[in-house]
Amino acid sequence: MPIPVRNTAPTARRTTLRTARRTAHVLVRHELLLVASLLRWIARRPHGTGEGRAYGYASGQGAMMFGFGLVCVVETVTMSVLLRDFPTAHGIVLILDLYTILVVVGLHAASVTRPHVLTGTTLRLRRFATVDLRVPVTAVASVRRELRTTHEKRECELNLEVGAQTTITLELAEPVEYSTFLGRRRAVRLVRFHADEADQLIRTVREFTRERTGPSPLPARPG
Repeated sequence: MPIPVRNTAPTARRTTLRTARRTAHVLVRHELLLVASLLRWIARRPHGTGEGRAYGYASGQGAMMFGFGLVCVVETVTMSVLLRDFPTAHGIVLILDLYTILVVVGLHAASVTRPHVLTGTTLRLRRFATVDLRVPVTAVASVRRELRTTHEKRECELNLEVGAQTTITLELAEPVEYSTFLGRRRAVRLVRFHADEADQLIRTVREFTRERTGPSPLPARPG
């Protein structure tokens, strides 16, 4: 008796379509966040600071982003001159170049308007509009000043480098999860990130940590 062969093509096709829709949704959402960040930057309205203390990190990449933007502007002007006799190609390339400039400016705007935020209970670490990690103060095992300019991807580690460097290393007593750019959940136990006021942030985190743990009570003297 022949063994029936199951046709897996429809299932694979549906999986591919779901993955494509999810990816498209993530990309569109990211672009909308960049536009919203640009508007917030113009209005000087940071996102998600609330009653917490904001710690910026954008100054570490300001020169680099300005350089990227300048290169994009020069390329736009150059391509406009080279393609002036080809209106269709000129229109397509112009749209792509302007979109690239918008993305570069939007990324910097997201860095400015989405700073790290520290409250009495949570340290919220962010980068652009792609990473948003909330670390409970109770989960902090240690925090220290550490300048790094090279970073390797390792399991349970997250590097939020700005301008190719990080200045603070945060070790956690327990794993903390965050959502990656494509929506996958990932647990980390060590985070390296940059802050413009690194020393002040480290001192405040240590103060909150001491307040949470408190000194151990002295043993009572025997009567």
